[in-house]
Amino acid sequence: MKQPAGAFRTTHTGSLPRPTALADLGDPGQVRAAVGDLVRRQLEAGIDIVNDGEASKPSYATYVTERLTGFGAERPLRFNSRAEAEYPEFFASRLPRPVITATPACEGPVAYTGTERVAADIANLQAAAGDRPTFMTAASPGVIELWMPNAFYPGTEEYVFAVADAMKTEYDAIHAAGVTIQLDCPDIPGVWNNNPDITLEEFRSQVAMRLAAIDHAIRDIPGEAVRLHICWGNYQGPHNQDVPLDAFLDLVLAAKPRGISFEAANPRHEHEWALFEDVKLPEGTVLLPGVIDSTSSFIEHPELVAQRLLRFAGAAGAENVIASADCGFATVAGSDLVDPKIAWAKLAAMSAGAAIATQRRPR
Repeated sequence: MKQPAGAFRTTHTGSLPRPTALADLGDPGQVRAAVGDLVRRQLEAGIDIVNDGEASKPSYATYVTERLTGFGAERPLRFNSRAEAEYPEFFASRLPRPVITATPACEGPVAYTGTERVAADIANLQAAAGDRPTFMTAASPGVIELWMPNAFYPGTEEYVFAVADAMKTEYDAIHAAGVTIQLDCPDIPGVWNNNPDITLEEFRSQVAMRLAAIDHAIRDIPGEAVRLHICWGNYQGPHNQDVPLDAFLDLVLAAKPRGISFEAANPRHEHEWALFEDVKLPEGTVLLPGVIDSTSSFIEHPELVAQRLLRFAGAAGAENVIASADCGFATVAGSDLVDPKIAWAKLAAMSAGAAIATQRRPR
């Protein structure tokens, strides 16, 4: 996963604005054409490590109900954000969807139903990308638990590990095709934000359990072939109650995935780059910090992108850093977080900033 000497590579975190022509996610021809368009646009924007933009998925997490057994009717799901108690008017009037939604609940044994869908995703990506480096996102066991509540297993840990056993089929298929896996894990910091009464000790115990489930699921895959994505909620909001990265970074670095993708551009977490000045990265670890914000319509100046990259390079070593975005630009189909043209311009600005940082990279 490490980059060639002398160059900062670029990637992103998965979801991209879906082409307007993609009206039916269930139409294989439309999805194939959309993936081709998304890969082309990534390359035009200067992205080095590309993916399918999650074109076939209704969302980064709930897509698994099309591939797993055990899920039934939708049920209301409420997230009790810590910040909501301080800013109830904001959450009630400006940000209702992340707080209250409806998703399928787990009502029976979870098992993978077949690899046809993931095989189609892999084929579409590889046909469009050719021999270029690729990655593919997959829901982590913990984020499935976060969005699809348990109404069958005796407890959270049993549910998460059952999902890990089931999702292993998908993870193995992606790896076998030579594609890097990205496991999406917003549930890790989300355990803190969505449980206002949890203690720090209880939080760390939950994080350790979820990471253990990931390690269990990828036990047959090299850690260098897996990257893990962490975010604190991909939305504009106060975020003043987010758990700090240093509260759980040691647990993440101790887990098997060697690629660590995380928010580092938004104003609540940008300062945390300094943590890596005092952290010794495990062998083979690569950081994929967000150097552009996925919720803001500001198009970052390439000089700012370069500064962000060079800070991480100075702290962790330039060979251990790949430029990325904070999170996805279209985590739910039909709901772009920023205007699509702006999203692509932000990705192009990231590539331009990476080129500047490469010129200034210490030799």
